[in-house]
Amino acid sequence: MPASRYTVSDVMTHTAIAIGRDAPYKEIVALLDQWKVSALPVLEGEGRVVGVVSEADLLPKEEFRLDEPRPGEFGEAAKAGALRAGELMSSPAVTVHADATLAEAARIMATRKVKRLPVVNEIGMLEGVVSRSDLLKVFLRTDGEIEGEIRRSVLGESAAPAGLDVSVLEGVATLHGALADRSLIPLLARAVRTVEGVVDVRMDLGAHEGSA
Repeated sequence: MPASRYTVSDVMTHTAIAIGRDAPYKEIVALLDQWKVSALPVLEGEGRVVGVVSEADLLPKEEFRLDEPRPGEFGEAAKAGALRAGELMSSPAVTVHADATLAEAARIMATRKVKRLPVVNEIGMLEGVVSRSDLLKVFLRTDGEIEGEIRRSVLGESAAPAGLDVSVLEGVATLHGALADRSLIPLLARAVRTVEGVVDVRMDLGAHEGSA
């Protein structure tokens, strides 16, 4: 099965907007609005990521402006009085490495319920930011690009069955040809699905003449 050739470094924003621990509340709001992002990495020292301030971290100041917190809300309510990034941020930051696959980044976002991830190196220094919209960029690949990669990386493999071809329309890949060994269908479908930009996989595979 071919491995995905796309990693976080291929789609991330390399020039990331970040703030320090002492950044004041209103400056953070202004930066989020100016750059149209939902969160900012918080850095210290030479650029090590120590936390992230998101819109969710800022909302308690409005949410608890008049209302008293209910049981279970005291942690969030404490942020209502926070004035600077170091008090507002969620820490430690949920991050990802540049060589992570897009699937790994998507899984982290889903499980940790975040929209953006700081991209860090092995010592935690900021290298960029990857967002949900960045992960969807692979679906902008043309049908021709996807088709060519499937031919090279799936059908071009020495172990691949002979006599198969592929067509791609709006990201949906269809394998055509004769296939005597039907047990290979799930393996072929899984291999095609690993190609970045594939929306779905369909099979139009007959059996060789004279086969049972």
